[in-house]
Amino acid sequence: MTPKDSKAAFRIYLYLGALFITSLVVSNLIFQKFFYWKPFGEVTVFGAPLFEISVGILPYPITFLITDLVSEIFGKRKANQVVTAGIFASFFSMGIIFIANAVPAIPSSPIDDATFIQVFGLSPLGVLASMLAYLAAQYIDISIYHFWKGLTKGKYLWLRNNFSTFSSQFIDTFTVVGLLCLFGVLPWDKFSGLVISGFLFKVLIALLDTPLLYFFVYLLRKRFNLKIGAEITLD
Repeated sequence: MTPKDSKAAFRIYLYLGALFITSLVVSNLIFQKFFYWKPFGEVTVFGAPLFEISVGILPYPITFLITDLVSEIFGKRKANQVVTAGIFASFFSMGIIFIANAVPAIPSSPIDDATFIQVFGLSPLGVLASMLAYLAAQYIDISIYHFWKGLTKGKYLWLRNNFSTFSSQFIDTFTVVGLLCLFGVLPWDKFSGLVISGFLFKVLIALLDTPLLYFFVYLLRKRFNLKIGAEITLD
């Protein structure tokens, strides 16, 4: 690979990492708002509406798409580095919010303390639950992805993309909803419905993002003349 190609590859990796971190941090900031998506009409699961989910779930599947793309093109080590950077960024952002919560608002402030705390006050608990689940899910996703990549010798991209995402997303959804219920952020009677709704929603998104993964992998392989299964080594 020429020095010019190496610089281009590093820039792409950097931008993918930035998108990953942004998606992760935003999902942790907005998770307290819930909405009801009704593609199949009024359907309930364990007494709870199907797809009654947090808006924080919307950017979350993007993180799994990016780690699969980084895994495919740049390898397992670089994918794990992106995950670690995302965890650091999330905890750092929560530290800033914790300090912002502690600083009293002036009387003329457009947003008073009560409103600010109502929106961001539960974020540290949410991030703790999310990060514990996310840490397990993302590393499992990357490990399963590379297991199937090695087993199939770089073929069947759709197989490793979906198998790794389905497994990791279930672990993530089950763990984060369970911890939020344990911390008192969510009631236990919503546990089963939210786990099933969240997991099914993520599965649908994972199926939809498979063509996108194929498209981006095709572009990057063509740009850097990569054979199937080959990876770019970055220093």
